[in-house]
Amino acid sequence: MKIRVLDILEQTMADGPGFRTSIYCAGCAHACEGCHNPQSWDFKGGKEMEVDDLVEVVAADELSNVTFSGGDPLYQVEAFTELARKIKERTGKNIWCYTGFTYEEILANERLSQILPYIDTLVEGPFILSLRDTSLRFRGSSNQRIIHLTPQEEEEIPGTVKLREYR
Repeated sequence: MKIRVLDILEQTMADGPGFRTSIYCAGCAHACEGCHNPQSWDFKGGKEMEVDDLVEVVAADELSNVTFSGGDPLYQVEAFTELARKIKERTGKNIWCYTGFTYEEILANERLSQILPYIDTLVEGPFILSLRDTSLRFRGSSNQRIIHLTPQEEEEIPGTVKLREYR
Protein backbone atom coordinates (compact mmCIF):
# COMPACT_ATOMS: atom_id res chain seq x y z
CA MET A 1 0.00 0.00 0.00
CA LYS A 2 1.20 3.50 -0.80
CA ILE A 3 0.88 6.90 0.84
CA ARG A 4 1.29 10.19 -0.98
CA VAL A 5 3.91 12.01 1.12
CA LEU A 6 4.98 15.65 0.89
CA ASP A 7 7.82 15.47 3.38
CA ILE A 8 9.28 13.61 6.33
CA LEU A 9 10.90 15.61 9.12
CA GLU A 10 13.03 13.63 11.51
CA GLN A 11 13.70 14.66 15.11
CA THR A 12 11.33 17.63 14.97
CA MET A 13 9.78 19.00 18.15
CA ALA A 14 7.01 21.02 16.46
CA ASP A 15 4.33 18.35 16.07
CA GLY A 16 3.98 16.89 19.55
CA PRO A 17 6.02 16.43 22.71
CA GLY A 18 9.64 15.31 22.47
CA PHE A 19 11.46 14.31 19.32
CA ARG A 20 9.21 13.08 16.55
CA THR A 21 9.39 11.76 13.02
CA SER A 22 6.66 13.76 11.28
CA ILE A 23 5.16 12.40 8.09
CA TYR A 24 3.40 15.12 6.09
CA CYS A 25 0.92 13.75 3.58
CA ALA A 26 -0.51 15.30 0.46
CA GLY A 27 -4.17 16.09 0.13
CA CYS A 28 -6.68 18.09 2.11
CA ALA A 29 -10.17 19.25 1.14
CA HIS A 30 -10.79 21.29 4.31
CA ALA A 31 -9.06 24.31 2.70
CA CYS A 32 -8.98 26.22 5.98
CA GLU A 33 -8.53 29.97 5.54
CA GLY A 34 -5.11 30.91 6.90
CA CYS A 35 -3.78 27.33 6.76
CA HIS A 36 -0.04 27.27 7.51
CA ASN A 37 0.50 24.55 4.90
CA PRO A 38 -1.75 25.24 1.86
CA GLN A 39 0.75 23.54 -0.46
CA SER A 40 -0.38 20.30 1.19
CA TRP A 41 -3.93 20.58 -0.19
CA ASP A 42 -3.04 19.08 -3.60
CA PHE A 43 -3.97 15.39 -3.59
CA LYS A 44 -1.46 14.79 -6.39
CA GLY A 45 1.39 16.61 -4.63
CA GLY A 46 4.48 15.00 -3.15
CA LYS A 47 5.45 11.46 -4.04
CA GLU A 48 4.06 8.01 -3.40
CA MET A 49 5.89 5.93 -0.82
CA GLU A 50 5.31 2.36 0.26
CA VAL A 51 3.99 1.91 3.80
CA ASP A 52 6.81 -0.55 4.53
CA ASP A 53 9.42 2.04 3.48
CA LEU A 54 7.87 4.57 5.86
CA VAL A 55 7.96 2.00 8.68
CA GLU A 56 11.70 1.62 8.03
CA VAL A 57 12.23 5.38 8.29
CA VAL A 58 10.34 5.47 11.60
CA ALA A 59 12.09 2.40 13.02
CA ALA A 60 15.55 3.73 12.11
CA ASP A 61 15.20 6.59 14.61
CA GLU A 62 15.15 4.96 18.03
CA LEU A 63 14.68 8.27 19.86
CA SER A 64 11.69 9.76 18.06
CA ASN A 65 8.00 9.08 18.34
CA VAL A 66 5.72 9.67 15.33
CA THR A 67 3.31 12.31 14.03
CA PHE A 68 1.02 12.10 11.01
CA SER A 69 0.17 15.50 9.56
CA GLY A 70 -0.37 17.07 6.21
CA GLY A 71 -2.58 17.73 4.39
CA ASP A 72 -4.94 15.52 6.28
CA PRO A 73 -3.94 11.89 6.86
CA LEU A 74 -7.58 10.82 7.11
CA TYR A 75 -8.03 11.40 3.38
CA GLN A 76 -5.67 8.42 3.04
CA VAL A 77 -7.04 6.65 6.11
CA GLU A 78 -6.65 3.07 4.90
CA ALA A 79 -2.94 3.53 4.20
CA PHE A 80 -2.31 5.53 7.39
CA THR A 81 -4.16 2.89 9.41
CA GLU A 82 -1.87 0.22 7.95
CA LEU A 83 1.16 2.41 8.65
CA ALA A 84 0.10 3.06 12.26
CA ARG A 85 -0.63 -0.63 12.85
CA LYS A 86 2.79 -1.65 11.51
CA ILE A 87 4.59 1.04 13.52
CA LYS A 88 2.84 -0.11 16.70
CA GLU A 89 3.61 -3.79 16.01
CA ARG A 90 7.25 -3.19 15.19
CA THR A 91 8.24 -0.33 17.50
CA GLY A 92 5.44 0.42 19.97
CA LYS A 93 6.09 4.13 19.38
CA ASN A 94 3.67 6.83 20.42
CA ILE A 95 1.67 8.18 17.45
CA TRP A 96 -0.03 11.58 17.15
CA CYS A 97 -2.36 12.31 14.23
CA TYR A 98 -3.49 15.76 13.08
CA THR A 99 -6.78 16.09 11.21
CA GLY A 100 -9.29 18.74 10.23
CA PHE A 101 -12.13 16.35 11.03
CA THR A 102 -13.59 16.52 14.53
CA TYR A 103 -13.48 13.54 16.86
CA GLU A 104 -17.26 13.28 16.64
CA GLU A 105 -17.14 13.18 12.82
CA ILE A 106 -14.51 10.46 12.97
CA LEU A 107 -16.47 8.35 15.45
CA ALA A 108 -19.59 8.62 13.29
CA ASN A 109 -17.75 7.37 10.20
CA GLU A 110 -16.68 3.72 10.13
CA ARG A 111 -14.08 4.39 7.44
CA LEU A 112 -12.42 7.29 9.27
CA SER A 113 -12.55 5.67 12.70
CA GLN A 114 -10.53 2.62 11.65
CA ILE A 115 -7.31 4.46 12.54
CA LEU A 116 -8.29 5.26 16.13
CA PRO A 117 -7.12 1.96 17.72
CA TYR A 118 -3.58 2.63 16.49
CA ILE A 119 -2.99 6.24 17.48
CA ASP A 120 -2.36 7.64 20.95
CA THR A 121 -3.31 11.27 20.44
CA LEU A 122 -5.61 12.98 17.97
CA VAL A 123 -5.24 16.71 17.32
CA GLU A 124 -8.58 17.45 15.71
CA GLY A 125 -10.75 20.09 14.16
CA PRO A 126 -10.36 22.58 11.34
CA PHE A 127 -8.11 25.59 11.72
CA ILE A 128 -10.34 28.66 12.16
CA LEU A 129 -8.50 31.89 11.43
CA SER A 130 -10.71 34.01 13.73
CA LEU A 131 -9.78 31.65 16.61
CA ARG A 132 -6.05 31.64 15.84
CA ASP A 133 -3.96 31.67 19.01
CA THR A 134 -0.18 31.57 18.75
CA SER A 135 0.18 30.81 22.46
CA LEU A 136 -1.33 27.33 22.03
CA ARG A 137 0.96 24.32 21.98
CA PHE A 138 0.64 21.91 19.06
CA ARG A 139 -2.45 23.50 17.52
CA GLY A 140 -3.30 26.71 15.70
CA SER A 141 -6.78 27.74 16.80
CA SER A 142 -8.67 27.44 20.07
CA ASN A 143 -11.43 25.22 18.66
CA GLN A 144 -8.94 22.43 17.99
CA ARG A 145 -8.63 19.77 20.66
CA ILE A 146 -5.82 17.46 21.69
CA ILE A 147 -7.50 14.16 22.51
CA HIS A 148 -5.53 11.47 24.29
CA LEU A 149 -6.91 8.14 23.10
CA THR A 150 -4.66 6.04 25.35
CA PRO A 151 -3.42 6.47 28.91
CA GLN A 152 0.15 6.49 27.51
CA GLU A 153 -0.08 10.27 27.21
CA GLU A 154 0.24 11.94 30.58
CA GLU A 155 1.47 15.44 29.77
CA GLU A 156 -1.16 18.04 30.57
CA ILE A 157 -1.21 20.39 27.60
CA PRO A 158 -3.83 23.15 27.68
CA GLY A 159 -6.66 22.11 25.37
CA THR A 160 -6.25 18.42 26.14
CA VAL A 161 -9.32 16.24 26.41
CA LYS A 162 -8.90 12.96 28.26
CA LEU A 163 -11.40 10.25 27.51
CA ARG A 164 -13.15 8.67 30.46
CA GLU A 165 -12.50 5.21 29.13
CA TYR A 166 -9.61 4.26 26.93
CA ARG A 167 -9.90 1.62 24.29
